[in-house]
Amino acid sequence: MIENFKEIQVETPVDVIIRQIQSLITSGQLSPGDKLPPERKLAEKLGVSRSLVRDAIRKLEFYGILKTVPQSGTVVAGMGIAALEGLITDVLKLQKSDFTSLVETRLILETNTAKLAADRRDADDIIAISKALEAYEAKILQGEPAVAEDLLFHLKIAEASKNAVLNSLMLIITPDIISSFVELKVCTNERFVRANEEHKEILQHIINQDGKAASKAMQNHLRDVVEFSKL
Repeated sequence: MIENFKEIQVETPVDVIIRQIQSLITSGQLSPGDKLPPERKLAEKLGVSRSLVRDAIRKLEFYGILKTVPQSGTVVAGMGIAALEGLITDVLKLQKSDFTSLVETRLILETNTAKLAADRRDADDIIAISKALEAYEAKILQGEPAVAEDLLFHLKIAEASKNAVLNSLMLIITPDIISSFVELKVCTNERFVRANEEHKEILQHIINQDGKAASKAMQNHLRDVVEFSKL
């Protein structure tokens, strides 16, 4: 009898927005080439923040389901309805990533972004990463969780990689990583303090433009999270 029960999947607001777009496409109310309302109007109609609408649109843009046309706005991609519907279903499945998959993906992305950041960073990147690190330090000195500040530090490194695709992938998985960290209570105060020293080491290697060392330091930094994901 127990095998007849199925796990309940709780949808996020972003999931719901994406599913509404899928429904409009399936019903023919949205066709390839049709323009979506502006983010502000969509947010008001859906009763959510613009950031949630932006996240949904960004994910659909990344997978080629929507595209932004200069001076025209966001439009539905010019592919068949069946292809669009199937692709959106795949995106929704991807958003249900388990924690282990998120960690594996993050490790692959971040060891490479750290290396590229060391090779390609400029003075502005060093300033941006340093400021993110200062914000992280300030939070842990107050004895407060610094999950968002931690991820911001890593996102600034991704920006310094000068690889738009890697940066976009980081932006896509970051909301799910933050949610998982909070839900699973991955980071303790002790871990935040230790991570601060690891952040400094990563930054120093980036400043020194030592890509190999930066990548290795990032791998060591994420070791605890990788081990936690295997439990």
